[in-house]
Amino acid sequence: MRIPPGDHLPRYLCDLCGAIHYQNPRLIVGCVPEHAGRILLCRRAIEPRRGFWTVPAGFMENGETLQQAAARESREEALVEVEIGSMLSIVHVLHAHQVHVFFRAVMPNDEHGAGPESLETALVHPEDIPWSDLAFPSTEFSLRRYLEDRAAGRELHHFATLERRLR
Repeated sequence: MRIPPGDHLPRYLCDLCGAIHYQNPRLIVGCVPEHAGRILLCRRAIEPRRGFWTVPAGFMENGETLQQAAARESREEALVEVEIGSMLSIVHVLHAHQVHVFFRAVMPNDEHGAGPESLETALVHPEDIPWSDLAFPSTEFSLRRYLEDRAAGRELHHFATLERRLR
């Protein structure tokens, strides 16, 4: 670990070939699917935060756009096809070296189910969102901004930075 010539940050360097091994943040992409005024939530079947609720989201893969990743995660976690809309939020999760990007999305019908990474899925009215049982602060931030925007009839972009781990 040292600062390569021409750089300003310590990096992992190979002493044999001189290759620099960068460590960069990973992208987590998801969406807030809505159908007839209800929001689609997934109860996680995997760690971290198994058993807690979230919106469909996961790691972006190489070769896909942000919107494609959000739609794929919806198919994988909730067995649902969504129409990805405008960007909702970007949350920098510094302690996890991640950037979470959420979109607004529409479900053309109310069909959904639990994929392999979900214990169950549910379409819930905003007043029934289990706020204390949400898996991640980025999910809570995005859901709250989504509902605020919906109530105000707007579609803003929201940004947040999270520096601490969950307890």
